[in-house]
Amino acid sequence: MHRLFNNPDAAPEGWYWLLRSSEVRRGSVVAMELFGRELAVYRGAGGRVAALDAYCPHMGAHLAEGRVEGDELRCFFHAWRFDAGGRCTDMPALGGTPPFPVCTRSWTVAEKYGLVWLWNGDGAPGPLPFVPELGEGEVASMLANRFRKPCHPHVMLINAIDEHHFNSVHALPVKLHMATREVSGQRIEFSNTTHVPPGSWLARFYRGPLTYSMCYWNAATGTVTLGPDLLHFYIMFALRPDGRGGTDGQTVLIARRRRGLLGAIANAALLALTRVVGAYFAKGDTRVFRSIRFQLRTPTEADHAIIDFIDHTERQPAVIVSQPGVILSRADGEGSPADGTRRVQAKGILRFAQDDTHGDGA
Repeated sequence: MHRLFNNPDAAPEGWYWLLRSSEVRRGSVVAMELFGRELAVYRGAGGRVAALDAYCPHMGAHLAEGRVEGDELRCFFHAWRFDAGGRCTDMPALGGTPPFPVCTRSWTVAEKYGLVWLWNGDGAPGPLPFVPELGEGEVASMLANRFRKPCHPHVMLINAIDEHHFNSVHALPVKLHMATREVSGQRIEFSNTTHVPPGSWLARFYRGPLTYSMCYWNAATGTVTLGPDLLHFYIMFALRPDGRGGTDGQTVLIARRRRGLLGAIANAALLALTRVVGAYFAKGDTRVFRSIRFQLRTPTEADHAIIDFIDHTERQPAVIVSQPGVILSRADGEGSPADGTRRVQAKGILRFAQDDTHGDGA
């Protein structure tokens, strides 16, 4: 088994999708479980989402059974109240202001693309995943399919850079060669630009270059850019391990944001077309994900991008799921204490509304 790649007992540090923004309404609290740690996720009166360790540091009552008051969360048991940073701000039985400091673990969260994201590291968070061609600015986006697959997220990601399968599974009349570019320790890109070959069915409609590029963030979220030069389509696949060897995923359709009424109409049309494009590729891959037991025993030249991705993943800092507080070093992979800090572990989500157990990823 690899140190980190396709390993259900470890996960890279980074941003992971937690739930849809619409699932945690203003003034509500939701019980979650992510990476083996139970959480209480709430949205305060000001609209900000916060995520706290679920169990009250007093006697262990579940904070998701409590209620939101302003931008804070009050435990239902002894009515202790906690702010978004996890600090206790009220102990009614002791006169209100806590006579001693009490806190629970809080987690860094952010919202984008209609999703709530959680950073599972202890240091300063990196940028949220984005499409390199569009940058970190504002984009038009729409949530598409939510799905579960019975294989690890890393196996889903290697499928998208498997050059040969585009011909054997999708019957694409184009020969791909993915060029690797490691942008940072937690971001890697794979790009291909090729022309439609003469005589193929596609050449009857278009003969120019076709772009297909992937960008992987923390070996957990992938963005794809594809299409002819005159029109590129953008899709994001946010993935996380489900704790049972499989994947919980959410597809996000993305377009360059256009202003005004006509721009809004164009955005809606492009996002709808993007859904169709994504569904075409996802349909054939579902059969692969359903039964694969990934082992790269006999690599070929066409597998070079997969090998680059495995190497990139193996060099990322990681958390050992089965041993809280132990971190794998980037250099040698040996465990070391987490200096008293606790890190989120990998498992899955308790509440998974509108589950698509074997649906396509678009």
